[in-house]
Amino acid sequence: MSAFAVPGTVINLLLVDDHPMIVEGIRQMLLPEPDLQVVAQANGGEQALELLETHPHVQVVLLDLSMPGMSGIELARAIRANWPDVRVLALSMFHDHATVAEVLEAGGAGYVLKTATCIELSTAIRQVAAGRTYFSQDVADTLLESQQIAGDLKAARLPAITRREREILQLVAREHSNLEIAEALFISERTVETHRRNLLAKTNSKSVVGLIQYAIRHNLLA
Repeated sequence: MSAFAVPGTVINLLLVDDHPMIVEGIRQMLLPEPDLQVVAQANGGEQALELLETHPHVQVVLLDLSMPGMSGIELARAIRANWPDVRVLALSMFHDHATVAEVLEAGGAGYVLKTATCIELSTAIRQVAAGRTYFSQDVADTLLESQQIAGDLKAARLPAITRREREILQLVAREHSNLEIAEALFISERTVETHRRNLLAKTNSKSVVGLIQYAIRHNLLA
């Protein structure tokens, strides 16, 4: 079975928050969305891990970052280590530089503020389930600021990334498909895929999320 959800199919969700009212509120918010199914709810990290053992079809975990005991960051790392195909979407009221960086480092595929509308939350879930990334606008702004702060990294320490590879990296970070990139740069999809493979190898990344993390750290998205 594919690691990512196929468009039009049901996406199975696990909600994790130590506040039952928030969990119930999210569940009720998603009820009108027929393709988004909450199959389990947890009030902490330890319970979430137990539920993942008994619910092997969970595709996306929506988790709060501030929980007693096992934090959301620790839970994200545990999910990445034990269920690498499960996508993690962080939910938080905060979007400071350190927290956003921790979520990315822990393998989070998205970061949505708890002030998000139903439309935004549903969009975020579908995006990460499809193998893409999603960040609320304020979180994206924080990522951009982090990129600017990281701009003093020495170029000599970077692998040799060509101008074309950088163009493709920037388009990948904006969630363009291979076909869209090929059309934008007037090259073939096969060439795009070759460049993507080269970028993964050069940056020692294993996924698009890893590429974006690398690009942010080394100020390559400007």
